[in-house]
Amino acid sequence: MIRTLLVAAALCVLAWEVRAADVTDIRIGYLRQGGARTAISLLDIPAADDGVAGAKLAIDDNNTTGRFLNQRFTLEDTELKEEDDPAAAVAKFAEHGISLVLADLPAAALLKAADAGRARGLLLFNVGAIDDRLREEDCRANVVHTAPTRSMLADGLAQYLVWKQWRKWLLVSGSHDADKLFAGALRRAAKRFGATIVQDKVFADAGGARRTDSGLTQIQSQIPLFMQSAPDHDVVVAADESQVFAAYLPYRTWLPRPVAGSAGLMPTSWDPSHDQWGANQLQNRFVALFHRRMTARDMQAWMAARMIGEAATHQHAGDAKQALAFLESADFALAAFKGQKLTLRDWNLQLRQPILLSDGRVTVSVSPQPAFLHQFSELDTLGVDRPETKCRLDAAKG
Repeated sequence: MIRTLLVAAALCVLAWEVRAADVTDIRIGYLRQGGARTAISLLDIPAADDGVAGAKLAIDDNNTTGRFLNQRFTLEDTELKEEDDPAAAVAKFAEHGISLVLADLPAAALLKAADAGRARGLLLFNVGAIDDRLREEDCRANVVHTAPTRSMLADGLAQYLVWKQWRKWLLVSGSHDADKLFAGALRRAAKRFGATIVQDKVFADAGGARRTDSGLTQIQSQIPLFMQSAPDHDVVVAADESQVFAAYLPYRTWLPRPVAGSAGLMPTSWDPSHDQWGANQLQNRFVALFHRRMTARDMQAWMAARMIGEAATHQHAGDAKQALAFLESADFALAAFKGQKLTLRDWNLQLRQPILLSDGRVTVSVSPQPAFLHQFSELDTLGVDRPETKCRLDAAKG
């Protein structure tokens, strides 16, 4: 009897060893830019693991399925200093046998990483940069985008404001480059959906700190005076990605008007308040693991890592070339707790997705709005559509 049990145990160990030997390791890189991110409100300062935490949650989700398919997913996190070369970091990933990389980098650094990774067969997932040019004139055939574009965010907001019949906008934009890009996306959205910008004002960043004893008194007097001469308007729309002034606009405008854009009603890919379509389940699991709320950047990284997981499940491999082929195919769709399955735009590798509109406490609405139709997908009413694109993926591949 004992001998029989010993033989059975040995066979079990042997079977486990054979099974372990057959496991496919799918290693995913995470490449991010270090440095502190500032915000007007202390509540908005990002966590040190912003984005990475979302990827880690997706790795857990991938491994839940992977156990049944002899697949094991791991994440290798690399944080760049300001002086570090992203091309060198990509080369290091390639040396370690990693061909699938989640990239949370500014536009210029992302392009360097993409160009360095192309020759090495790497596929990058842009989880942070919202610049339209990365999907248009500067698109790359080896970069998939899960972060929405500025034009998608602006269009999602504009649709709701127009649906509300708030068609007269007072546009207030910051003086930094990112602010100007968002302001441009808002102007495009206004023209596209029938809103009118009654005045276009610039709030120049004069520097200095507002966290002083007299700061609130200065703001309370400066903001209304800045907006006193504006024509009548339905809503104040702010373009302030640099977080210099927009958070100060609500309750301080000259006329009693709602604020939208970079403060007030804000467009985003994800919000901690979102609880529809099973999102509570994802939100609760995230809080249990990381003891904070899930941000848009976390969600964008989660979607990217889950896309890799879906490709591995269907292709039974973790190869970058096979993964991209699946993601571009009609078979790919991602369930992401946003009311409908998400697919990839084949003309610029942007993930189609609804845009949430949040006031920081609740999700007010989700775009696309019902009145805005499209011959293929209503999600393509958000951002640059196929006939408008400047991206030429065939040329990028060549």
